[in-house]
Amino acid sequence: MPMTLGVEEEFLLLDPVTGENSPAAEKVLAGLGDDARAQSRLEVRHSMVEMVTGVCTELAEVRAQLVGLRRAAAESAAATGAALAAIGATPITDPQRTVTDNPRFQAIGRHYGPIAHDPAVCGCHVHVGVPDRELAIQVGNHLRVWLPVVQALTVNSPLFEGADTGHASWRSIQLERWPSLGPSPLLASGEEYDRTVRTMVASGVMLDESMVLWYARPSAAWPTVEVRVGDTCLTVDDTVLVAGLVRALVATAVEQITAGVPAPGVPDHLVRAAHWNAAHAGVGSTLLDPVRGTARPAWELVEDLVGTVTPALESHGDLAEVRAGLQRLRREGTGAERQRRILRRTGDIRAVLTEVSRLTVDG
Repeated sequence: MPMTLGVEEEFLLLDPVTGENSPAAEKVLAGLGDDARAQSRLEVRHSMVEMVTGVCTELAEVRAQLVGLRRAAAESAAATGAALAAIGATPITDPQRTVTDNPRFQAIGRHYGPIAHDPAVCGCHVHVGVPDRELAIQVGNHLRVWLPVVQALTVNSPLFEGADTGHASWRSIQLERWPSLGPSPLLASGEEYDRTVRTMVASGVMLDESMVLWYARPSAAWPTVEVRVGDTCLTVDDTVLVAGLVRALVATAVEQITAGVPAPGVPDHLVRAAHWNAAHAGVGSTLLDPVRGTARPAWELVEDLVGTVTPALESHGDLAEVRAGLQRLRREGTGAERQRRILRRTGDIRAVLTEVSRLTVDG
């Protein structure tokens, strides 16, 4: 039986003339039809909206829902005079950086201060059904060494303050200021997980138990493993590819755990280094292989990932689609590479953002 799958995508709202963030989130959500509104969420920033698929079992179902939700959000945004953009970080500036009127977001703003008022960033979160919490925690241990590769495939935020940052995922670099965000630690059990979280809450690193922002975690709301390492993907094709790979990684981890295969005991500092490398370079050069402790060609590591999860991809009927998606990504480039090509060709960041908005819906 296929593992269930769901995707959360965060989007920026941009002024189509200036390219600055547009604080239109409440109006955009209010303008959605009933079905789309039920699958939307107000986020921490006035210039962000989040759209959430239902529970799916097939990648085709994920694709159909993503297309419908992006179109609905884009149409509502256009009616307010804004443009919906699937981009990982604020490309120019965010004029209204207060948090939205939500008690939890207000508490986060008070606790973390300026960190909580950084320019808006947008991620893609993939949920895979793992109803056993102890198993979900063990899955997180197994995913640690592969998530830098997933991150490298999703890079889609090279721009900030109107210029190329030199990083493929500025979102990832900006988020390093959050103290409870990053690779999940190796945890032996649910008891150790709970003890670790309690200690971090007591220290103030986490405001409360909802602030577990690790790249893989057992969801607090759903019986899933939530992988939250990637930028919001530029196109639906990119998101579907990532969803398929993440489900296969989770399924492979479950198989390994059931067979008694231990998770690689890679030190946290090497995993963090691999994530920084992924955020900086994407798949454009080399990535750190945290297991071997060496730099390797990025696409060689991607092939290692695919080889590891091929049985899971085959069992879900996803192998052909994922392989085709990777071939397309290698040919067309990541979101970051595509943005940079447009910027080099035109020298105009607004031309980049116009194309980003088009690809958000039509890509």
